[in-house]
Amino acid sequence: MSLKTLSAKNASELDKDLMSSGAFSIDQLMELAGLSVSQVVYHLQPLSKGNRILVACGPGNNGGDGLVAARHLWHYGYKPTIYYPKQSKNELYQRLCTQLKTLDIPFTEDFQSALKETDHIVDAIFGFSFSGEVREPFPAVIEALRDTKLPVTSVDAPSSWDIEDGPPSSGPGKGFQPDALISLTAPKPLAKWFKGRHFLGGRFVSPQIAQKYDLEIPKYEGLSQIVELPSGEGKL
Repeated sequence: MSLKTLSAKNASELDKDLMSSGAFSIDQLMELAGLSVSQVVYHLQPLSKGNRILVACGPGNNGGDGLVAARHLWHYGYKPTIYYPKQSKNELYQRLCTQLKTLDIPFTEDFQSALKETDHIVDAIFGFSFSGEVREPFPAVIEALRDTKLPVTSVDAPSSWDIEDGPPSSGPGKGFQPDALISLTAPKPLAKWFKGRHFLGGRFVSPQIAQKYDLEIPKYEGLSQIVELPSGEGKL
C-alpha cells in the first residue's frame, strides 16, 4: 500500500478542517496524537526492555504531543522524564504540564545528563511547521539525538528535517536518522528519505476529509491507534 503524502501547507489546512467541519478541538487532536505516539513507544520499547523514557519537547504543538504521550506512558508503567526548555505560556500547554507534575513526572533542564539515565528517547521538538535555523538550546540536543546509541522515535518529523526536502545537508541535524518515525494524519514528503520503522497515527480522519485531501486511510487493527508502514512509505 502506497500512501499519499501531505505537504506542510495541506497539513495546516487539514488541521483547520478538522477543527471546523470536523468539530475537533485542538485539545482533542493533541490527545489523539499523543496517544498514538505512546502506542508506538509501547510497541517498540516493551517494559521488559527498559521503562525509562526521555521526552524532548519543543515549544509548539509537536511538544504538546510529547507531553500527552508522556502522561499515557506513565499510566502504562513507564518512567518518563520531560525535557521542555521553552515552555509555552499558552493555557493548554500549562495544563498538560500540570497533569504531568501531579503524577510526579520529573522535568529536567540537563538533556545530556538525562540521556545517561534513559532507555528510549521521544523526539517531539519540531513538527511539520518547522523551517529555518535550529535555535538554542536545541542544536546540541539534536546533535545528541543524532549521535546517541539509544533508540529514538520522532514525532511527525525528525527534528531539523525540512518537511518537503528531508534531512538537512548541514547543521546539527545533518546525518540524523531516528530509529522510528510516527507520521500524524498522513506521511509528509520527508518520509521518502526516512530509513527506519515508520508508523502512522491518524485514526480520526473522516472519509470526507480524506477524500478532500486525496488521502488513503489504512486499516487499523482492533483498538490500535497506529499502523506500521513500509520504510520510505509515501508518494508525492
